[in-house]
Amino acid sequence: MIKYGGSAMEDEHVIERLLRDIVFLEAVGINPVLVHGGGKVITDRMREAGLKAKFVNGLRVTNANAIKIVEEVLDTVINPRLVAKIREFSGNAVGISGKQVFVAKKLPPQSDGQNVGVDLGFTGEVVALKTDKVLAALAAEQVPVISPISQAADGTVLNVNADIAAGAIAGELKAMKLIYLSDVPGIMRTPGEKDSLIPSVNHEMIETLIEDEVIEGGMVPKVKSAMAAIEKGVGKVHLIDGRVQHSLLVEIFTNAGIGTEIVS
Repeated sequence: MIKYGGSAMEDEHVIERLLRDIVFLEAVGINPVLVHGGGKVITDRMREAGLKAKFVNGLRVTNANAIKIVEEVLDTVINPRLVAKIREFSGNAVGISGKQVFVAKKLPPQSDGQNVGVDLGFTGEVVALKTDKVLAALAAEQVPVISPISQAADGTVLNVNADIAAGAIAGELKAMKLIYLSDVPGIMRTPGEKDSLIPSVNHEMIETLIEDEVIEGGMVPKVKSAMAAIEKGVGKVHLIDGRVQHSLLVEIFTNAGIGTEIVS
């Protein structure tokens, strides 16, 4: 299970390198599943529409106008582009809207440390999964490329954080590995200092690092979804820098690996 997001999705050359590596995994008999984000493109589209991006605890506040932009960007721009690129590199991929996979409900109001009861609007959390299309794709030796957009039971479209979406489906599929590819090397004690990379963390360490605000912002939902995935049977979780050439292959095919490993 591979979650791809952050500024690692901004450089076309970086995107192409990663997708070529995914095609390689497919060719050697590994069944990759790709869940993608789209944060910067969504933020840019919102800005063009006169909407300001706001985040609480790493989660995007999504009003009625923003959810339309989120859905359009994820399902009609980013998802088809990734699928087309994989096919261009002779891979076999199929795009799947998260609305066909993730059943969600609206998140309750959140506290951001200063304000209590902040309404996140059309931002949701996964409460159930429909994996038939994903399993059918894997059986047909296709790479499922899944957006994190979701639907509530009443059909309301909800925006689910892509890290949380990836963790949820990884746990449901009991993936051997869940790899988060983003724009940071892993969990850092001091952001920007490579020597401060923490190579391995467990549940207790994560709680402490969150309390100490070493883990903050968008890293919080990432590590929490990672721990939830492990509890549901995922073998290992890794946080790696998707901008590093062949980082995905290095993580999978070497003993040392890179980035931060999360264990139970």
